[in-house]
Amino acid sequence: MERRTFLGMMAGSLLAAPLAAEAQPVATVPRIGYLALNPTANPHLHEAFRQGLRDLGYVEGRNVVIESRDAEGKPERLPALAAELVALKVDVLVAQPTVAALAAKQATRTLPIVFPVADPVSSGLVTSLARPGGNLTGLSILAPEMVGKGLELLKQAVPGVSRVAVLWDPGAFPERTAKDMRKEVKVAARALGVRLQFIEARGPDDFDRAFSEMTRARAGALTVLGGSMLFSERKRLVDLAAKNRLPAVYPWREGVDAGGLMAYGPNVADLFRRAATYVDKILKGAKPGDLPIEQPTKFELVINLKTAKALGLTIPRSLLQRADQVIE
Repeated sequence: MERRTFLGMMAGSLLAAPLAAEAQPVATVPRIGYLALNPTANPHLHEAFRQGLRDLGYVEGRNVVIESRDAEGKPERLPALAAELVALKVDVLVAQPTVAALAAKQATRTLPIVFPVADPVSSGLVTSLARPGGNLTGLSILAPEMVGKGLELLKQAVPGVSRVAVLWDPGAFPERTAKDMRKEVKVAARALGVRLQFIEARGPDDFDRAFSEMTRARAGALTVLGGSMLFSERKRLVDLAAKNRLPAVYPWREGVDAGGLMAYGPNVADLFRRAATYVDKILKGAKPGDLPIEQPTKFELVINLKTAKALGLTIPRSLLQRADQVIE
């Protein structure tokens, strides 16, 4: 080969190399939108979601970006925050609780949405658990039958109780779900031979009045029906129950972690961890409408013996043996 030809080929290849490099597609880092009503009240849940991502190989700031928006406990802020995340063109939007998922649904019909905990069908998020369709999927936290089971366990812990207060937030659930929950607890109460006193609390300002009503009615124990507001305010509920010497059962273990007597329900933090698997599948090409909504199948019984002792209760050994965790 002539020297001139060789040098010309070398020069051409050197010039072409940068062009070829520029033509290589740049790997894009997926972006996750995270819309929450009041994350500061439950930081462990949001850490559980991030841990779920890490378990799947996603490291924030390296191969995934999370754009977070906090409504600071004000539901009226959710629509604007959801619109912000949609405008950012995130790849998937995680929204919790149900009210946040509804705001996200109103903001977009195309962007994939994952809810870690919700009442998906009754709230109108989706039409079917098996095939949600549309652009939403996630996990359901509701199993109305667990309310009756919680009352049954409370009766075993406090055998002599004859009147139980039922604290609930009417705005926490759609009417159909609230009706199902009340029905389940009524059926359980009849079977157990206890009378119920339903007491509403739409916000923290109602707590003092609610516990005064329990005292006047001589309630001997308390069951809490759940809802995001009551969950976020669980420490105050636990303190008021202790002040009024009311043995109480909560639908989430966080109630016991805060000092409550008993809890029976799904592990909420685990649901947030599992939400990361939905995000992973969507980022890998799955359509949210094709991903069945997961329902809780395992319910934890957690008992706090320190609280039992403070209340002067002796928890039956048979009940302790059934517990998933006993705090001593």
